Amino acid sequence: MDLLVVGAGEIGRWIADTVTAAESPVDATVTFTDRDPTVAEDAAASRAAAEFRPVDADTTHDAVCLAVPMSAVPAAVEQYAPRAERAVVDVSGEMTASIAAMREHAPDLERASYHPLFAPPRVPGNVACVVDAGGPIVEALSAAVEAGGNDVFETTADEHDAAMETVQAGAHAAVLAWRLAGDDVREEFHTPVSAALDEVADTVTEGSPAVYAEIQDAFDGADAVAEAAREIADADPAAFAALYEAARGDRETRDRHE
Repeated sequence: MDLLVVGAGEIGRWIADTVTAAESPVDATVTFTDRDPTVAEDAAASRAAAEFRPVDADTTHDAVCLAVPMSAVPAAVEQYAPRAERAVVDVSGEMTASIAAMREHAPDLERASYHPLFAPPRVPGNVACVVDAGGPIVEALSAAVEAGGNDVFETTADEHDAAMETVQAGAHAAVLAWRLAGDDVREEFHTPVSAALDEVADTVTEGSPAVYAEIQDAFDGADAVAEAAREIADADPAAFAALYEAARGDRETRDRHE
């Protein structure tokens, strides 16, 4: 498989490494391109199965994988779909707009959207997948991701994007708000809960602000967290007990489904 990876950042490099890994069932070569040519050159230079081509190079490939910011996916699909002979996929993290763009600009090709639910330094993990038009290329890509120890599970664009409101936009907002609202305290004062939150906040804030800003812009969720926090802050003891029991009930519901 000849794969063009558009976007040579962490996720673009992850998909390239995944499909060319020794355990991958795919015989793949990768071409990187990026709006910053030096980034693509660097990604290709450190990988034996990869090469670099400028953004305006006139090439075609078996498959094109978009590894660009979520807001840039529709335009990138329009630009790069003509380079794909068999399949167009993305690994951006938002699925509704990306699938719509692929349907418009690659109606006769295989199409899929993948979302690795982890940062590349924390591989392997769960990878959400919407197969909009399947075939051997998409099957091979999924097999390569699974061969890397990841759990690929199928979903729909609507289900995925709704889930991201909770697990990304809402979760990040809650963690960042806790960190911003809190004061520095001596280590000895931390409880098991606050210590765990502090560790999670460290994880969230080790990434790129631009990536987290994209998540907040793409998905609702932060407002619901803010409203819930205000309810807790304004609650009298009886109202707080009701909110507490509602939270306990949500947890028990989740436990029953696990």
